[in-house]
Amino acid sequence: MRKLADRLASITSFHVMVLMEQAQQLEMQGRDIIHLEVGEPDFPTPENVVTAGVRAMEAGKTRYTTALGLPALREAIAGFYQNRFGVAVPASRILITPGASGALGLLNTLLFNPGDGVLLTDPGYPCNDNFLRQVGALPQRIPVGAETGYQLSAPLVREHWRDHTRAAWLASPSNPTGTLIPMAEMSAIKQEVDAREGALLVDEIYHNLVYDSEPETVLSLPDEQDSLFVINSFSKYFNMTGWRLGWLVAPQQHVSDLEKLAQNYYLAAPTIAQHAALEAFSPESIALYEERRGIMGRRRDFLLERLPRLGISIPCVPQGAFYLYCDVSAITDDSFAFCQQLLNGCGVAVTPGIDFGEHQAKRYIRIAYSANMERLQEAIDRIGQFIGR
Repeated sequence: MRKLADRLASITSFHVMVLMEQAQQLEMQGRDIIHLEVGEPDFPTPENVVTAGVRAMEAGKTRYTTALGLPALREAIAGFYQNRFGVAVPASRILITPGASGALGLLNTLLFNPGDGVLLTDPGYPCNDNFLRQVGALPQRIPVGAETGYQLSAPLVREHWRDHTRAAWLASPSNPTGTLIPMAEMSAIKQEVDAREGALLVDEIYHNLVYDSEPETVLSLPDEQDSLFVINSFSKYFNMTGWRLGWLVAPQQHVSDLEKLAQNYYLAAPTIAQHAALEAFSPESIALYEERRGIMGRRRDFLLERLPRLGISIPCVPQGAFYLYCDVSAITDDSFAFCQQLLNGCGVAVTPGIDFGEHQAKRYIRIAYSANMERLQEAIDRIGQFIGR
């Protein structure tokens, strides 16, 4: 057999995929499975957004856009930053990408050489490591806990920065913990990164899904160093996961190089999805998204109240996203085995902590409240009965 690339050895599959496969087999046997493992909102794409995509197809708007994306959509995103956050972001700094993953691929190719280090949290979104390894860069995972909201802080950046470190990679709100980095702390982190002439990458994919306050964006901070890169997506708040559409806000000086990379990597983001996404910024759509944000917040509050009664603790209350990072060490010393037992024993699928890193991973599970309240109540009842047995 032909030898494959060495990098494959360091890239692992999601453990939750094993659980999802088992769940599918159980469903084929007639079992009712409650899915709380999937990082996808259960809300459908709004009807008016779907209609906009259909009309684009019917009008023959099916050709490539430029690599930077549909000009009208870039302007709409710029308008969204201005109207919602009071932040002026020129449309010329915004690139439309095929999902947020497209933006991540561009950034890693733009910024990192083999051997360069990037600071990340442990726990954190695991695909970030693999994007870095794709270009030979080195993930520098920093163990974090509830004391910092499972987030990096300015002291942690200062402590762990090394000669080969080139960037810090943050997520606010984060996956899997749903926690935010306060804007004052974000500013302090940025100062540490700027002092070392590094880059700051901020994942804001969930940032409109915030429940105890109004959303903020790191783009409100001054960026004299031109070091800030912000990734966002139409998947979560905008309920367009399968449309595969995201965006990247980059310093103006890097846009032409990013455009060149995009031309070679994927040519352009999906055209139909871009035309549909224009409707996502309409007043009708935003009103619906805000209604759904309220629903998500009520789901979170329900689980925050009920899970601790079952011996499942939430060490840090999540302010955003739609995840609870739960400590199950009072019940088990192997959270992956516990997830399998929950699935097989009571038909509830959740994600094991080992999918998000190594630091104390066997004591955690992630629960996604991407199911309606009736199903969440049923899940709580099932888990309680299972633990009771």
